[in-house]
Amino acid sequence: MSKQNPKSKPGKEPAKITEVPAEVSAASIETPEKKNIIKEKTPEEKQKAHREGIIKTIVASVLGILAGVLAFALYGTGEDRIWYAVLMIIIALTYFIQKLIYPPLKIDTKEFKAKDWFYVEFIVVDFFLVTWTLLLN
Repeated sequence: MSKQNPKSKPGKEPAKITEVPAEVSAASIETPEKKNIIKEKTPEEKQKAHREGIIKTIVASVLGILAGVLAFALYGTGEDRIWYAVLMIIIALTYFIQKLIYPPLKIDTKEFKAKDWFYVEFIVVDFFLVTWTLLLN
């Protein structure tokens, strides 16, 4: 009789591995057909989405530049201000301004997802910080 290792558990057998014959390939294994749930866009829909993306980018960048100029005019170097408070104020103001600007430009803000709002607000903050930094130099 062999002495058993204290870490091993009695009565357990190693798992049995079954091999697939070489002539059976992954392509020959049948899988249930998945339905295509992604709707293909027409060329007109693609063009409209592209145009809306450009408009969103332009509006966000202009708002960021205006926010940078305004921050420079109001706060100068901003040494006496809490920087993250200024950043949160800019984000909040530009969010509400964009909610007012997009409907006249025929962009439906109700279709915006969190990803879209993050995208436009990132552009605003990016342009804001770059503009303010350039004006400080």
